[in-house]
Amino acid sequence: MKAAVLTGPGTIDVRDWPAPEIKTDDDVLLRVKTVGICGSDLHYFSEERVGDTVMRYPVVLGHECAAVVEAAGRGVERLKAGDRVAVEPAVSCGTCDQCRSGRLNTCRTISFLGHPKERSGAMAELIVMPEENCYPLPDRMTFAQATLAEPLSIALHAANLAGDLAGRTVAILGSGPIGLGVGLVARGAGAASLFMTDKVKDRVRVAARETGARWTGNPLETDVVRDILELAPGGLDVVFECCGRQDATDQAVDLLKPGGTLLLVGIPLERRVSFDISRLRRREIRLQNVRRQNRCMGPALRAIEDGRIGVDFMATHTFRLEEAQAAFDTALHYRDGVIKALVAVS
Repeated sequence: MKAAVLTGPGTIDVRDWPAPEIKTDDDVLLRVKTVGICGSDLHYFSEERVGDTVMRYPVVLGHECAAVVEAAGRGVERLKAGDRVAVEPAVSCGTCDQCRSGRLNTCRTISFLGHPKERSGAMAELIVMPEENCYPLPDRMTFAQATLAEPLSIALHAANLAGDLAGRTVAILGSGPIGLGVGLVARGAGAASLFMTDKVKDRVRVAARETGARWTGNPLETDVVRDILELAPGGLDVVFECCGRQDATDQAVDLLKPGGTLLLVGIPLERRVSFDISRLRRREIRLQNVRRQNRCMGPALRAIEDGRIGVDFMATHTFRLEEAQAAFDTALHYRDGVIKALVAVS
């Protein structure tokens, strides 16, 4: 089969790659239709690591995807050849202490699609996933919408961890696909005021247009803490840090009121970040890390299906598999107003 293979820093080569095979009764062989390029993919592509995970080459990336069932193992009951599905990229064991307590996203032996050391990715014609990781699609849902359900599921999980957002003041620092998703979820949940930032001008404009935020701004052009606190002088209830940057983390702390909650959604390149501990301690700021998502793919797909959350505006660019290098370059450098670059694999 053909796959877009990361062969070195910043280099994608479309080449022949070993096709996966059904090995267990609950395996499903999938023909990938579309795959999205995530921020973590871009870290691997350009920086050779995400946190303490260091690249090994060659590797196939990609975990946000939709597909058609090609074949199914003997024990598969819900799916058959020809079915269209969205894919949950994290394979959990279901038996460890974390899984038994409902924390599938912190499974002790989790295996993630497109992780360089765990499971070969979706930027390929074929992948194999367990049946429970495949969500049948309604007829009217597009493959692009199904692909965007994965980043939306992270936004839903982050919002769930924040608690009830109704009537609360909320900031989202970083308006990429996940940050925009958090904005849409917060708006739908009844947040009283929404403030959004990004260093990319096009994304600031999209955030204002699509989320109905009270205020949007670019930290390269204005003092976002000053501007937001002029509108909310008592500080904010909740801040979602969605870009993994130290400066955004500092801004988040400055924006929160006593007793406020900071959710760390973005993935920093660095293994360590710092906080002004006096400011956190004296105001009893709550810190909440966000690890991918937990059982939110179904809710994300339903929210898209019934029109509660519209995601079509995020799919700004689509490339053929043979154009994977251009797709990664476009996403990495925020070219041409890109929000989400999709690769049409087959």
